Parts: sequence; C-alpha cells; structure tokens
Amino acid sequence: MYILVSASPEDRGRVTLRQVSAEGRVFDSHTVDEGNFAATVELLNEDDVRWVWSDTSYWYPKLLRQSVEVLRCHDLRLCHVILKNSEWTRGASRFEAPNPLWEGIATPSAANTGANTLFDGEESFDGLALQGASSPIDFDESLLEFRRQLEVVAGSRYSERLALLLVAESAGALAAAEMLHYGIPWRADVHARLLSDILGPRPQRGERPAQMEQLVSRIRKALDNPSVNPDSQQDLLRSLKRAGLAVSSTSKWELRDIKHPVIEPLLRYKKLSRLYTANGWNWLDTWVRDGRFHAEYIVGGVVTGRWAAHGGGALQLPAVVRPAVVADPGWKLVVADAAQLEPRILSAISGDVAMADAGRGQDLYQALVDRGVVDTREHAKIAMLGALYGSTTGRSASLMPRLVAAFPRALRLVEDAAREGESGGIVTTWLGRSSPSPEGEWWVELIRNPESPAEPRREKARSKARAWGRFTRNFVCQGSAAEWALCWLAGLRTRLTQLGDSRARPYLAYFLHDEVVVHTPEEYAEEVVELVREAAAEAGRLLFGVFPVEFPVEAIIADSYSDAKK
Repeated sequence: MYILVSASPEDRGRVTLRQVSAEGRVFDSHTVDEGNFAATVELLNEDDVRWVWSDTSYWYPKLLRQSVEVLRCHDLRLCHVILKNSEWTRGASRFEAPNPLWEGIATPSAANTGANTLFDGEESFDGLALQGASSPIDFDESLLEFRRQLEVVAGSRYSERLALLLVAESAGALAAAEMLHYGIPWRADVHARLLSDILGPRPQRGERPAQMEQLVSRIRKALDNPSVNPDSQQDLLRSLKRAGLAVSSTSKWELRDIKHPVIEPLLRYKKLSRLYTANGWNWLDTWVRDGRFHAEYIVGGVVTGRWAAHGGGALQLPAVVRPAVVADPGWKLVVADAAQLEPRILSAISGDVAMADAGRGQDLYQALVDRGVVDTREHAKIAMLGALYGSTTGRSASLMPRLVAAFPRALRLVEDAAREGESGGIVTTWLGRSSPSPEGEWWVELIRNPESPAEPRREKARSKARAWGRFTRNFVCQGSAAEWALCWLAGLRTRLTQLGDSRARPYLAYFLHDEVVVHTPEEYAEEVVELVREAAAEAGRLLFGVFPVEFPVEAIIADSYSDAKK
C-alpha cells in the first residue's frame, strides 16, 4: 500500500496524505495541520505501507523529531534523477525534457561529473546547495510524477533491477535521515584532549596553535625568509623557488621526494594544519552536540551512486580523531566492512565464475597468490586495483597479463567499459544507474571524426578520452558496489528495527561506502554481528541471485571506533 504525502494545495501549512494504488489510483485522503502530521503518520504506519513523498530530507526529519519512524518510502526526487539519466529508460519521452520541479536537488556539480569524480575528492561537496528541502510539492504534481515513474520502470527492459535500485536508493535516504537525527556517539572531551596533545592549547581567535607556530619558525629559518606564510600557497611556492627548489606546487606528493631542511617541518605543518582546519576546535563546536556528531549525508551525491557529505567531513574522519567515537555506557559499537567489495562485484557483474570461486570462503587477494596468479598478496592487490582503475604503467601494468589469463571475463568487462568511455559512450551499473554523457565536450568530436585536425590538438583529445575511459571503467564496478552497499544498509536497517523497543535498540550510526557502524546496547552486540552478515548475504542474493559470489563481512565489537580500526 502506498500513501502519498504532499503539501496541501488549498492551505499552506497543511499536509495531505492519500492512499494510492500501485496503478496510481487514489483512495482514502487525510488533510491535517502540519503539527498533526507525525501523529497521523503514526496512526497509519502499518508494516506494508510505503510512504511516497517528494524529498525524504524534507519530510522524514519532521517525523523523527516526533519520534516517529517509517520502514519504507519512495523518494520521488531521488528516483526521478536515476530514471532520467538511466540508459534503460532512454526514449521514455516523459523524462526527456528538463523538469526543474524534480531536478532541483543536491546533485553532483559539473566539476564532479568528469573523470576525476572517481579519484579526486569525490566527497568534497561543501557549499553544494541542498535545494528542494524548503519547497514541498503539491499532491497533483506528486501523483503525476509517481505515475510517470511507475510507468517508466514497468516499460524498461530491466524493470526488476531498476525497481530494486529505486527501493534501495529510497531506503538509503531514510537511513541517512536517521543517522543525521540520532548521530554518532562522540566524546567532545576526548576530542579536545587529542587536539591539545597534538596542537597545543586552544589558541585565541586569529592565532595558530602553539605546535604549528613552532613549525612556522622552523620553516622560515630553513627558507631564510622571516615573513613567509605557509598558509599562502603562492607565497610559499615563491619562497621555495627562491631557496633553489625546483617545484611546481606545494603538494605533499611533490615535496616528500625533495631533500632540503624545510621539507620535514613543512610536511608536518601541512598535516597539523589539515587537522586544525578540518577537525579542530571550530569543527567540534559546530558539529558535535549532546554527545553526538550529526553527519549530513547527500544520498547519491556522487555520480556512481556513492554518498557525499554536506559539511562536517563525515566521509573523511581521520584516524587521529577516531578515539573520540566512543559508545555510551552499557553500549557497544559494531564496526563492519565488506572485504574486497569491488573485485567481488566485478566477478558477479561479469559472470566470471573463476574469479568468484577464488574469493569463496577466503581472502580474494591471498587466493590469487595461492593459485599462482601473482607471487604476493601486495601484488595481487596492486594488480586488481590496476584492473579497476585502468593503470597502464608501473607494477600493476606488468601484472595485468597474468590477471587477464586467470579471469578473462572480468577483465573483458572493464576493458569494454573503458573503450565505451573513450569513444564518448555511456556505461550503466548492474541495477541501472548510468554514467554522465560527455556529449558536447570538445574532445568527443575529435575522437569520432577521422578528418579532425592533426597533432597536438588530436593528442590532447586522446588524453581526455583515455581519462574518460578510466572513469567509465571504474564506474560500472564502483556504481554496482554502491548498489550492493545500499541493499546491505537497507537490509540491516530493517533487521535492527526488530531488536528491542525504539528507546533502547541498536541503530545505524555511520556509513562509509563499504562500512557501517551500529551503536547497540551491549546485550544485542553479538546478535547485531550476525544481522550484519545476514544482510550482506541477502544483498548479494537480491542483486545476483544464485551466482556463486560471496560478500564476507568483518564485524568487530568495540568500545571505540579507533579500537575497531587498528
């Protein structure tokens, strides 16, 4: 049973709830004041209800603030974006034209839809506008969109997979709202003590911490420049060049290979500066309240379907602050992550039984060693990452022929995806999320047109094409892995709701691509570990049926996040 939630078109400040059939027919209707919205949902909230609304990030927090949880929903905006961009719905005229009403949400910016999305700072979404959350949509428009989506999915040649993706994406939105609401247990006193131990006492506004100030003195002395500002990239770069260093940037990757007295204090300064700016006292004041860090996730914020974070750096918690993530008294953390997720996903989406069999019941990388494919586990990992990310040089390239010989179907899939990208084409994940099209980019026409200008412009186009090919190569694996992780998260969330009452039961506290953290009363900890593994196995069956691939999960019970991540 569906219940569609929308703004009342007649009266601002009122909410309309109407029962809708799977065919889009309308039945019972309720219109209530917004203050009675949560109570009405609680009254109608049966196990078989799926709530249909414009935007989970708008509607669900209103319920959570009144201690009302829902089990299922259909997020019209998130689903619209998937359906509009999927190759599996190409030709569905109702999704061809732009529709600002349903596309005005937090989606990857133009800067994050290129080849670098998969490799460089994909979680860096600070400043991205979260639109739509302040503009609920009325019933007629919501019902029309819901009917459109049902029809488009039913008409797709892969309707079951696409339907599963929409269910998983919407379930992810519920989980994200709950994790924001309940938060990660966080000891502000422990965090503050860590900062003082590493940086020195909290400085006055406008001043640097003592340890950083000492490093500034050493940097200036080593460069013989008493006024150089290490926080100014241009000023620092000029000073480095004046000191005779042949550098083109202040990147630590370039600096670490240089022999000079300034390098050690400068690299140390950069590390402390990162901690101070990203997770220092201001971060603590802004993001931690009542013993919780409330992470703001953006569901589907990366084009592959991975989540992004809106401020707070939820997807980049450095090891140095993890000791502050401490379970409440009488509670535990269950920290679980999936082993070698993307390679296992590759074996399934390619149908490479040999590769799936290699990882059954054991570490996949070690299995490659045991089977004589490579000589060490490190080389196995290098080779597999090279296959996933398209490395053409160095050790991974030299190992590639062995991997191709052992697992030809898996390697053929990623190679085909790369070739498709290099020609300006689009690739699609297992459940139907498609990569952005490079159509309109200057290099696409040059690649496709044999009469295009000669070097060097053609060579630049080839370079761009190869970069896009590396993007599409990994898109199919990373995106399909994100789909598995969403199904895992959704299945675990459902299982956790069946333990204890709402006031003292385990709940999802954190999610990072292939890792979850559950905050649980101690008496449920062992059971949560089993539920984590059950949900992982179920996610594999949902996506790949009887294909013999396993998704082993390591789950650790701990008092603090740092204890589990050693």
